[in-house]
Amino acid sequence: MDRMKIIKRRLSMSLRSARPVDDSLSELAEQMALDEPSTARDNGIVHENVKMGSDGESDQASGTSSDEVQSPVRVRMRNNHHRRISNEDINKRLSLPADIRLPEGYLEKFAMNSPPFDKPMSRRLRRASLSEIGFGKLETYIKLDKLGEGTYATVFKGRSKLTDNLVALKEIRLEHEEGAPCTAIREVSLLKDLKHANIVTLHDIIHTDKCLTLVFEYLEKDLKQYMDDCGSIMSVHNVKIFLFQLLRGLAYCHRRKVLHRDLKPQNLLINEKGELKLADFGLARAKSVPTKTYSNEVVTLWYRPPDVLLGSTEYSTPIDMWGVGCIFYEMITGRPLFPGSTVEDELHLIFRILGTPTEETWPGITTSEEFKTYNFPQYHAEPLVNHFEAKKRTSAEDAIRHSYFRSLGEQVQTLADSEYIQSDWLNTIMCCKNTVSPKLCYFQLHPSSL
Repeated sequence: MDRMKIIKRRLSMSLRSARPVDDSLSELAEQMALDEPSTARDNGIVHENVKMGSDGESDQASGTSSDEVQSPVRVRMRNNHHRRISNEDINKRLSLPADIRLPEGYLEKFAMNSPPFDKPMSRRLRRASLSEIGFGKLETYIKLDKLGEGTYATVFKGRSKLTDNLVALKEIRLEHEEGAPCTAIREVSLLKDLKHANIVTLHDIIHTDKCLTLVFEYLEKDLKQYMDDCGSIMSVHNVKIFLFQLLRGLAYCHRRKVLHRDLKPQNLLINEKGELKLADFGLARAKSVPTKTYSNEVVTLWYRPPDVLLGSTEYSTPIDMWGVGCIFYEMITGRPLFPGSTVEDELHLIFRILGTPTEETWPGITTSEEFKTYNFPQYHAEPLVNHFEAKKRTSAEDAIRHSYFRSLGEQVQTLADSEYIQSDWLNTIMCCKNTVSPKLCYFQLHPSSL
């Protein structure tokens, strides 16, 4: 009550003075904000009914933000002394692509409502700013050709009206009772934090009642299509370039405790520059610490390691490295290494090359009920092959430093996460008929080699 009297008195004095009303009201608004108890501004309330925005974040504002609710007069007063805002300023502030076309009059509107550039920006205000530009809206994208269709989603080639660039639109159907598939939620939550030159970029998220649309950067083809276009015969140089990029993106994921769990040529995308990027993180998981068990219904059959095929649910980053070895072989020879039709058939193909495991080659295998059920014959291993145990597989981090990549130069080892391999290394990305013996590929399965 006393506080209200003070406010009324100040307002009365302001109206009697010769000062402009706008100045008086703005000063009063500032004073009210200063007088507001800190507990009212930061009381730790958790807001319910949180919705997903186009940036993959909830509608809750950041705890460090200082612009939750602003008086229009106060905002105008505060920004009067700011320098003129440019397109580059907004691009940097909102992490926008450099070639984006902002709506007419947006610069002035942003200058009026945005906090000073040295102050944090709340998630809510950031999302509102992105929405005004056109993010999170279906009408921002023009649907072109259909690229493919799966159980839960359909992928279209599209074009962004904001940049005029091609994009990939992944439309995920939403069931009335079940909502968004867990694979879609998982993919969004992981990709918004994975920023790397060799990982596909998630540009936008559009949520409607009937579908969830993920907007990705567009890449012309996947590795499987690339190999088919080459007649399954790739240049040895190109194999090395693609393998290095695959390992580089995977090492980044593993450093952040993320398992991809579905590496295969169809999930490795390639653009016209020869840049390779990991895609389809629907089965990916953030590995918890301490280790917990996971599903063994992961990884396409041909690229699934034997421990997972036998039912293991306690696995880590080596699950992805098995797939890397299989893809490496396939790039060099033009055919899959273990094209099994069933789990049992897949294990037979693996054991014919690696040999039937024993206690010496795979400690504890003879006590596995799943292994004993199949009653495999005694296959003899090919030379140089021996890495049944997951812990003996090389890591992606060690693999990119292998002498096999020495010809790429030392500078590839010091690239920043956002940097691509230089174009002069990629200018020979073409289909060449330089073949090698399949035997030469077996060294990639040895734990001390790649």
